[in-house]
Amino acid sequence: MRTSTDRILTTHVGSLPRSAIVSELLLKKELEGDHDQNQFDAVMRDAVNDVVHHQAGLGIDVVSDGETSKIGYSTYIKDRCSGFGGGDYTPPIHLDLKDHPLYRQMLAKARTPQQFKRLCCVGPVEIKDRMQLAADLANFRTALSQTRVEDGFLNAASPGVIASFQPNRYYPSHEAYIEALAAVLEEEYQAIVDAGFVLQIDCPDFAMSRHTGFQDLSDADFFKRMAFHAEVLNHALRNIPAESVRIHICWGNYEGPHDFDIPLAAILPIILKVNAQAISFEGANPRHEHEWTVWRDSKVPDDKVLLPGVLDTSTNYVEHPELVAQRIERYAGVVGKERVIASTDCGFGTFAGSVSVEPGIADKKLKSLAEGAAIASRRLWGRA
Repeated sequence: MRTSTDRILTTHVGSLPRSAIVSELLLKKELEGDHDQNQFDAVMRDAVNDVVHHQAGLGIDVVSDGETSKIGYSTYIKDRCSGFGGGDYTPPIHLDLKDHPLYRQMLAKARTPQQFKRLCCVGPVEIKDRMQLAADLANFRTALSQTRVEDGFLNAASPGVIASFQPNRYYPSHEAYIEALAAVLEEEYQAIVDAGFVLQIDCPDFAMSRHTGFQDLSDADFFKRMAFHAEVLNHALRNIPAESVRIHICWGNYEGPHDFDIPLAAILPIILKVNAQAISFEGANPRHEHEWTVWRDSKVPDDKVLLPGVLDTSTNYVEHPELVAQRIERYAGVVGKERVIASTDCGFGTFAGSVSVEPGIADKKLKSLAEGAAIASRRLWGRA
């Protein structure tokens, strides 16, 4: 992957607001199970080209396909693999929201509804459709060939976050389920890298799942589970060089108390064991901004690159470029400017048809990211 050799590069976590027609087609496919494949393919191809060009215009250096073709970052696997069904799964209420029913109502009114299906694993997980991944790779390759950027990455879910969103009702144990998921995801991971792209694995299971999908565990059992997730993930990555991989860690892309979030210091030792050169994490929201000191006080391996979130992705404030620059410089002071790529806390379009940041404001935020990186670069490299 490209790193910040002569200036601070900019990126984001992956998902971006989808156009009205893209969201309409994804939701039709999700909710009705019926769609015109030729129309779907044509719209997605054009939309990926548009979103890549748009990122470049905003000043983003390391771009993605916006996760355009996916209904959601953690549930798309049900469309590509067999073994999922049983009707919609109702997840437990997040621990930080349980005592605040009024706020849950406010939150539901403040953001567009989430309409994706949450199914369970009810049979063997096996690949049933390779064409969707092939289309993603081809669409992104074409878009990058027509746009000048520094680098490109594609997202893929971790086995653990899939298990958190789509729980096991078939395999004899959680461990067996994770291993089955990793076996099919390994092919996707390898295909992304073989296509010449940086692979980003989304791993909210290391953080968010503590107070969501795995909230019934004790801390000790949670740490044991996450250590197992890391071990299995590394096995799936065994044929992929670390410099081709970045992982994303977050505590949930929603506005809320987050007072049950597990501290970064508690999970960092496990995160650092994953075979990935770059680590993307939340660093801007007020529940986690202070944790830059955890990186300062930890022994971060010299080969790790940090992608700190310097923009909050759950509020409609537009961060001032000077604030962005200060956040970047803070991390540059910890690991060195060449090992920092400025990023966002999470995605702006985690699930199709559901956003908390208005698309035009998301653009302003990303533009501020680029402007702040330019300010930080001038100061860090001693330029006028």
